Amino acid sequence: MKRVLIFTLVLMTATLSTLPLSAQQTTVPQPPVAKVAPKDVSVHGDQRIDNYFWLREKSNPEVAAYLEAENAYADAIMQLTAPLQQALYQELLSHIKQTDLSVPFRDGDYFYYSRTEEGKQYPIYCRKLAPHRTNTGPGGDPAVAGSLDSPEQVYLDLNELAKGEKFMAVAVQAVSDDANLLAYSTDSTGFRQYKLYVKDMRSGAVLEQVADKTGAVAWAADNATLFYSVEDSAKRQYRVYRHKLGSKQPDDLIYEEKDERFGVHVERTRSKAYLFLGSASHTTSEWRYLRADQPAGEFKLILPRRQDHEYYVDDHGGQFLIRTNDRGRNFRLVTAPVSDPSEKNWKELVPHRASVMLSDIDVFQDFYVRVEREDALPHLTMVDFKTGEAHRIAFPEPVYSAFPSVNRQYDTQFYRYSYQSMTTPNSVFDYGLEKRASKLLKQTEVPGYDAAKYVSERLWAVARDGTRVPISIVYRKYFAKDGAHPLFLTAYGSYGFASPVTFVSNYLALLDRGFAVAVAHIRGGGDMGKPWHDAGRMLTKKNTFTDFIDCADYLIANQYTSKDKLVIQGGSAGGLLMGAVTNLRPDLFRIVIAKVPFVDVLNTMLDASLPLTVGEYEEWGNPNQPDEYKYIRSYSPYDNLEKKAYPTMLVKTSFNDSQVFYHEPAKYVAKLRTLKTDHNLLLFKINMAAGHGGSSGRYDYLKEIAFDYAFVLWQLGMEKPAGK
Repeated sequence: MKRVLIFTLVLMTATLSTLPLSAQQTTVPQPPVAKVAPKDVSVHGDQRIDNYFWLREKSNPEVAAYLEAENAYADAIMQLTAPLQQALYQELLSHIKQTDLSVPFRDGDYFYYSRTEEGKQYPIYCRKLAPHRTNTGPGGDPAVAGSLDSPEQVYLDLNELAKGEKFMAVAVQAVSDDANLLAYSTDSTGFRQYKLYVKDMRSGAVLEQVADKTGAVAWAADNATLFYSVEDSAKRQYRVYRHKLGSKQPDDLIYEEKDERFGVHVERTRSKAYLFLGSASHTTSEWRYLRADQPAGEFKLILPRRQDHEYYVDDHGGQFLIRTNDRGRNFRLVTAPVSDPSEKNWKELVPHRASVMLSDIDVFQDFYVRVEREDALPHLTMVDFKTGEAHRIAFPEPVYSAFPSVNRQYDTQFYRYSYQSMTTPNSVFDYGLEKRASKLLKQTEVPGYDAAKYVSERLWAVARDGTRVPISIVYRKYFAKDGAHPLFLTAYGSYGFASPVTFVSNYLALLDRGFAVAVAHIRGGGDMGKPWHDAGRMLTKKNTFTDFIDCADYLIANQYTSKDKLVIQGGSAGGLLMGAVTNLRPDLFRIVIAKVPFVDVLNTMLDASLPLTVGEYEEWGNPNQPDEYKYIRSYSPYDNLEKKAYPTMLVKTSFNDSQVFYHEPAKYVAKLRTLKTDHNLLLFKINMAAGHGGSSGRYDYLKEIAFDYAFVLWQLGMEKPAGK
């Protein structure tokens, strides 16, 4: 049956390919129809019948046949846009410097960096020996002192690792203190199950495959002991082991987390003095510590977990710096002696501030950096340990992103950070504490891009409850706010993650065709601190959806676009957003792109055997509780599909997705096909050899973006080349 279907689609495509794109909608092939197999999934007295529950059966040949039929249908429809896809791919590629290298960073006696080569899908990781550490490097910066003219050593080439594989990703790279050994982990399926290896960086030989399904990794100071975490059957990092290189004995189980809400983590401090072992849920954490030069010792508990208390630790000399939310959701900073870090010895360094989120800290020998958010913008605040004097790094644009970069040196007077905006490509700086000045080390080269042609701004929409919601937007100069232009609106709005305002070279293909591109910083995210997250999770989750709708209405009312030209996109939890707002206001959007969308929320959260489910009770709620079930039931996209008109939609997923299983969007599309009353296109595209992030190779990824943009431009009747 599958072969007959695919043959029919190909035959019809061959006929259609001779027609202009404008003629396609009258003679399109019919989409596949998924088998109906009713299953009663009723709970709490609420009767629900799931006709497509069977699509969860990943090893069932019928499932693969259905997915391949959907791919064949999508490819047949999109075959008409093949020239446009190719043109877009070349356009996207033209804005990338294919042979390039990152800014080297110093770690011990080496400079480390990665580089790319034209025609190769993956980065190549390299290092160079810096034998004479001085204070007279470029800009007088000890972080880049020494010689970058030393011979290059390639220590990890992902292109070599990817040979014979359809997917390749590296999660961890950890170098031993003597710089002779590399611990690294790889995934060749996209399911984010990483195998941990140890490689001799002198000979290039892989010495051991340490373990499967690993997560965090940290070396002890003896260059022979490795700590690592592993996942359970629900993909929760739940155990930490100690491994002795060359040992034939089973690895020592150091810690096992019994509470299914919590995952474990292990790390080494920048000072290299301590190893930290953390266990955290979405709302609660606790940490243990061990001197790195005593790897056979026992980790000591800093403070026992207490529900809804999060704290995070770093070290400085004989004290710990602890970021804690014990007195407010936006965190404060305290110190505690290593000899007894219990709460009775905590001394406040930075108080809780209602308007400033203390997101993180970076600790060095003479100073530390507060990574903060205020008024929906990131800030980097430098603090001198001796004087306590604090000042923020000044940034030149009103809307931007600034992130800590790679800072491995503990004894330094320079701080490396990256800066970008919607009009400024990623730029790496070293900030000198003494002169309070930033030195640009490199700005990502974007061929064919002229920043002077584009404008970005911060807008504020007013939500229906009066809350001001920030929007970041970019467009070409002389963009007319007359409602005639298309607009590409994205958002996320979950887990307290802030939506960064970044430069995306791929957006140039849209901007140069007259689009505006906007990001809505809606509640549920972390753009305005933890209270912003709290206002869009659990029993307030619907604020996330109504905020997005109100932002869209604002953009239309202010004539940045119109309903018939508004394109929206979201992925993962942002894909849940796409499904929810499309159910609520299908009239508001012309095109919806939902990537790896979390759309079967109720069924997934009722199945504790699925990855991430139990831990996410603190984000979405636990549907085993009747009141929380009722609330999730009221917005879960799959459960709220109705017989009505829907916008044009493109739904994308990956067969090996470990975060949002492929069957969620598969079920969603199958059900939607039976209910939608319109003639708008609904395509479902499945990457059968990738995971949550799509294709791992950079060229393959660009082809996926070209597919998406071709779909959008075709449906808007904008197939012509971009006007420069």
